[in-house]
Amino acid sequence: MATIASLEVADPPAAWADLGFAVDGDVCPIDGIAYVLGAAGKGVVAWAVDGITGDVEGLPAGRRIDAAPDPGHANGVVALDHLVISTPNLGRTIERFEEAGLELRRTRDAGRIHQAFFKAGDVILEVIGPPQPSGDGPARFFGLAWTVADLDATAAYLGDRLHPAKDAVQKGRRIATLDKNAGSTVAHAFMSA
Repeated sequence: MATIASLEVADPPAAWADLGFAVDGDVCPIDGIAYVLGAAGKGVVAWAVDGITGDVEGLPAGRRIDAAPDPGHANGVVALDHLVISTPNLGRTIERFEEAGLELRRTRDAGRIHQAFFKAGDVILEVIGPPQPSGDGPARFFGLAWTVADLDATAAYLGDRLHPAKDAVQKGRRIATLDKNAGSTVAHAFMSA
């Protein structure tokens, strides 16, 4: 089974430390995944997935870094719940993911956006795109949705950098998104367990 080993992120280490992540040098280990900070670009820029070699659907293969033990994080993050990927052509991206060995688990029609869900180890890959293809461009990493130990404690820690929590699509869970001006080039969402 494909498993995410590491993600390369264009944020400087200080930005993640300011958001309450425990960072050692330029690496932030969270639940077995190494987040390598300081990459060129914006947002999540590359991934290393055990079980997949090379780029997939325009998503660049990055360096594989082993994660150190998770030291715990002041913001309450315990794991990556899902990695969100956007595409202008959902059908094509589903085909490419399946060709790479990822199993489509389900799809969801959410109106203007359709979603396809895959698993990479314990992480959900949520691929979002329009109902009909809207271009020939590649898929892109869009954001990170974290599971936290206590969403109210995370909200208290992040203060006004976190938008108010609301009910998540997943029944019984709540979600809050990080403000775009909070110092990260990544779209972050924090979810209750």
